Amino acid sequence: MDSLLKLFQDSGIYQLEAGQFVMLLVGLLLVFLAIRKGFEPLLLLPIGMGAILVNIPGAGFLAEPVYDAVGHLESPGGILYYIYEAGISTGIFPLIIFMGVGAMTDFGPLLANPRTLFLGAAAQFGIFTTVIGAVGLSAMGLMDFSLADAAAIGIIGGADGPTAIFVSSRLAPDLLGAIAVAAYSYMALVPMIQPPIMKALTTQAEREIRMEQLRPVSQREKIIFPLSLLMLVALFLPTAAPLLGMFCFGNLMKESGVVERLSDTAQNALINITTIFLGLGVGSKLSSDSFLNVETLGILLLGIVAFAIGTATGVIMAKLMNRFGNTPINPLIGAAGVSAVPMAARVANKVGLEANPQNFLLMHAMGPNVAGVIGSAVAAGVMISYLG
Repeated sequence: MDSLLKLFQDSGIYQLEAGQFVMLLVGLLLVFLAIRKGFEPLLLLPIGMGAILVNIPGAGFLAEPVYDAVGHLESPGGILYYIYEAGISTGIFPLIIFMGVGAMTDFGPLLANPRTLFLGAAAQFGIFTTVIGAVGLSAMGLMDFSLADAAAIGIIGGADGPTAIFVSSRLAPDLLGAIAVAAYSYMALVPMIQPPIMKALTTQAEREIRMEQLRPVSQREKIIFPLSLLMLVALFLPTAAPLLGMFCFGNLMKESGVVERLSDTAQNALINITTIFLGLGVGSKLSSDSFLNVETLGILLLGIVAFAIGTATGVIMAKLMNRFGNTPINPLIGAAGVSAVPMAARVANKVGLEANPQNFLLMHAMGPNVAGVIGSAVAAGVMISYLG
């Protein structure tokens, strides 16, 4: 009888706490959204599984290794502990993801129409506005966010998951789980969040604006640009160099045409393997004690505000450029300045086609979309430089 009682006391059912049960449901919800709704499945599925694993009582997935007095290992740590410490705490996983994204990126639309760089820059306004909002909520006593926490939360407005993870791992590791879930959730909801904002800020005539065919961009330009971008940014803002460096390296492998095997690996096998471990590592931060609090609600609310402001400022910048420029820009592509590549560009194209079935904006929208990736990396560098 005593052995049966001990066996029951060792079970997860006996040790299960209310918070862990809630987080198990949250993990199942993320898995459901990934499988049934298609919400960023490449990340939400492993994040959801990570959340489930880390909240199983007694399983020890996040247990730290135990050493004796002379440094001999007595008990190894859990697999999620090593995944997080090796790849996320060090920032390695987000940087590898950035390299893979760079290998899949085409700077052609941006180089063909350099003015779209301003649209990507304007869309980052949501990041800095949200930082101010987070600090304001703390000043009013509604939340308890430090300035570093506020900066990590604000990066959600860039709609760039790897950047958000990289910054939060540096500035606010305790908030990493909530920030990552918010960032990838809002990226998945781009087709629902952006169109109402885009339509509210534009007229029918503006949405119907036809843009000129983009000029062809030579291979030489595509090789010179990432190198020039990296050197320029690294000299003025070294803290942005890790993200942009890996991004530009991945793009250079693609555009050089001499390392097809390396480029293919970065675009496929390497980024896929890293995505699995990145998702599990993020999910490991979704334990009940760090996720179930009022700060998480604040992060989710501030994240959607940041994303909405970034979308709006991109559209408004395009309207301002039309006031002072001779070549018209369809303001819809300004919404692609958030760096949710390529979903935001596809949304801009879809809304443009609704206004004019002959209005194909996808390639034009890719310019500010890529500029948004650059802008979010620069914004991350600024945050880390001042607060890291």
